[in-house]
Amino acid sequence: MKIAGAPISWGVCEVPGWGYQMSPERVLTEMKEIGLTATEFGPQGWLPVDAEERAAVVSRFGLKPVGAFFLAVMHDPDFDPIPMVEAELRAFEIAGGEFLVLAADSGQDGYDARPELDEQGWQTLFTNLSRISDVCKSKGVTAVLHPHWGTMVQNVDEVERVLDNSTVGLCLDTGHLACGGADVVALVAKYADRVGIVHAKDVRMDMAAKLLPGEINWSQGIKGGMFVPIGDGDIDFATIVRLLDQAGFDGYWVLEQDIMLDEEPPAVGGPINNAAKSFEALKALA
Repeated sequence: MKIAGAPISWGVCEVPGWGYQMSPERVLTEMKEIGLTATEFGPQGWLPVDAEERAAVVSRFGLKPVGAFFLAVMHDPDFDPIPMVEAELRAFEIAGGEFLVLAADSGQDGYDARPELDEQGWQTLFTNLSRISDVCKSKGVTAVLHPHWGTMVQNVDEVERVLDNSTVGLCLDTGHLACGGADVVALVAKYADRVGIVHAKDVRMDMAAKLLPGEINWSQGIKGGMFVPIGDGDIDFATIVRLLDQAGFDGYWVLEQDIMLDEEPPAVGGPINNAAKSFEALKALA
């Protein structure tokens, strides 16, 4: 089992006003301290935008680049996302990275609201996802769609609609899928062959169940501790690991626990403790 880190477990996020953002130096140091050997790049701009500088930062900590979370507007017929994707892929050629983890950007700030797609919007999204997949493949990179709360692909019916109408692979984010109403085990059983990478995120379903009815928004859920270390929530990771093993999955399991920070954590403790707990829990299932 290949396990990687993600900066969101240290509170690093692309959303304006999300909270205190820890430095790459501390986050990457702590990833290495708990035994991780690979990481996603984190949100655009957290690491240097220049590809050579980005590569230098990651390699300095002895971590292998897995890829990048990449927000792109893909539903707008008047906007072409390909130039942005090609620019990121040029950076991949220098900095490394195997996966472009796509999220269908709503075009709005944050994840608390999103517009509804009409049929033209859906068809544009399907087409762009397949186009991006082809461009990535030509560069030796795998494109995967990350179903994500507050994006254009959030709910389980939307996830299945995309997978049934495009060629893009799936970033299996267990937490976001559960929040969007998915039976994650059933989804894995149906689409195991489409999974390119896993974002391993455990969730308290008593809180997540309040999202779709609008009883809480995304930010409130994060602040309330909706996401927890692996083993402390309600996701059946043992079954998911077994199903993906049976399907021959050999991609990365990226540890994620979305959190918000108000300030720099103390020198001893902080997010590293929960990340280490998740790492050990997932390794035990290998």
